Amino acid sequence: MSVDLSTLAAVLPSITAPFLERHGVLPLALNDGTLRVATWLDAPSAQALDDLALLCGARVVLERADEAALRGAIQRLYGTEATAQGMIDSLGGGAPAGPAPTRALDDLVAQANEAPVVRLVNLLLLEALQARASDVHLETYAGALRVRYRVDGVLQEAPSPPPRLAAAVVSRLKIMADLDIAERRVPQDGRIRLRLQDRSVDVRVSTVPALHGESVVLRLLDAARGRIALDALGMAGDTLARFRAAITRTHGIILATGPTGSGKTTTLYATVETLRTGREKILAVEDPVEYELAGVPQIPVHEKAGVTFASALRAMLRQDPDIMLVGEIRDGETAAIATQAALTGHLVLSTLHTNDAAGALTRLRELGVEPYLVASTVEAVLAQRLVRIWCRECRGAGCDACRHTGYRGRQGIHELLVMSDALREAVQAGADTATLRRLAEAEGMRALRSEGERLVAAGITSREEVLRVVT
Repeated sequence: MSVDLSTLAAVLPSITAPFLERHGVLPLALNDGTLRVATWLDAPSAQALDDLALLCGARVVLERADEAALRGAIQRLYGTEATAQGMIDSLGGGAPAGPAPTRALDDLVAQANEAPVVRLVNLLLLEALQARASDVHLETYAGALRVRYRVDGVLQEAPSPPPRLAAAVVSRLKIMADLDIAERRVPQDGRIRLRLQDRSVDVRVSTVPALHGESVVLRLLDAARGRIALDALGMAGDTLARFRAAITRTHGIILATGPTGSGKTTTLYATVETLRTGREKILAVEDPVEYELAGVPQIPVHEKAGVTFASALRAMLRQDPDIMLVGEIRDGETAAIATQAALTGHLVLSTLHTNDAAGALTRLRELGVEPYLVASTVEAVLAQRLVRIWCRECRGAGCDACRHTGYRGRQGIHELLVMSDALREAVQAGADTATLRRLAEAEGMRALRSEGERLVAAGITSREEVLRVVT
């Protein structure tokens, strides 16, 4: 019996063996708005068929088939192999089929579209989502394909496909992302849109050539987790109150700082959601656009087409904006335009890669912004990190819910520098980062480590976890 899993890929994880056996049906293929379904029953459940039609967004066409053959296919495709590890175990190991570059392209495409590979890739993506992973890493080595999930900022081992399927799994992902599977010598970037278990997921795909094949990283952008309110970011009460006061200014620059993966973009999105009333014009330029903001035109950076942060920011200024979100200030030109925008009556929200809040002020000077302009335009800088918090189920002992790490979920720790007359004078006088930090702390700013210790004292996380992210 032929089951075209390549056409059913987006809905496979939502289908279970008990459901199919109970109702005596098996989806065969989805093409041009028609779902072919096999059954051994004279009159299968109308409700089950309606459920399949709704799940696939298609009309159902029934076909009769042998009961034993159907039950066997259901068990083979959805039964004991309903987990990635179970399917890998059933596929067995074995030596690689040879270095990927020597494989015939037609053979590789055919294998990438075979049912086991399609099913395995979908199970890996589904289990990554269930683990709350932000990224999936697939690394090809001599005789191995290693898969890891980044959960709460830390990489964890995941089920790894047999070596002989390494090239097929990578090719399957490249097919889904509409990349050139014949090109293995240069990096490629693509995108996959999936709907898994009623969740809309945007997958950013990045491939780079490696010694024994290709390294693939998938960034999972789950719309269901992309909306966090400002008061749910974990700020201390007084810090939140001061930050809310700072973002209500009609002009100036508000910066979020920290390393990659510290939640800066999430903070900016939450800030926009807080500020948006429908009476103002808000524009954004990002690289890439991570989540859609309702009512906010978002411009993706496309450097090959000439759309950079700087060029987009110039164009945005001609769009009569009130608030502008700039994904990152990464060069002097963008910094200069953002500063001019703040001077001319716009509120600019952006990020910088600095270790602490005070460092953002000196970083702007290093990018070529005159000290007096930094002093007159920056209103506040929020430095942040994300710390893993104790698992509520086991309180650190390790359990299935936390994948035996003791941690489940993350919370932000923040240090907020709000510009004062004294700080503006120090910036204009060319004070260094250490001097600015001491002055800000004297005016009430609590350092990241101090905020982390607050969570330790409250029994929310460990001191080791705080030290991991702030040192």
